[in-house]
Amino acid sequence: MTTITNINGTSDTKCRCGGWLKHWRNFSKQNLPHYCPVEGCFQTDLLGVHVQKAYSPQGKWYIIPLCSFHSTSKIDHDVSDTIAFVSANKSETCEKI
Repeated sequence: MTTITNINGTSDTKCRCGGWLKHWRNFSKQNLPHYCPVEGCFQTDLLGVHVQKAYSPQGKWYIIPLCSFHSTSKIDHDVSDTIAFVSANKSETCEKI
């Protein structure tokens, strides 16, 4: 498991992919999971969400799919280690020249 922290207040941030879930799909090289990857969650309404890996000194921002409930949560959650963390830094992904 990897512990994540939501970065709330980023829903207005846009990228060239046409949405953050599409961004995750474009760069994760994974199929969209059937369920929210938060431990014990079985919701299927997935969104592309800005998160950080908790306790990471680097403070990098990532996009992962989470359900609408967990996308706004203010507490840390454990997510499956099988889910890909895609950089939210557009200069490393969809705006890379």
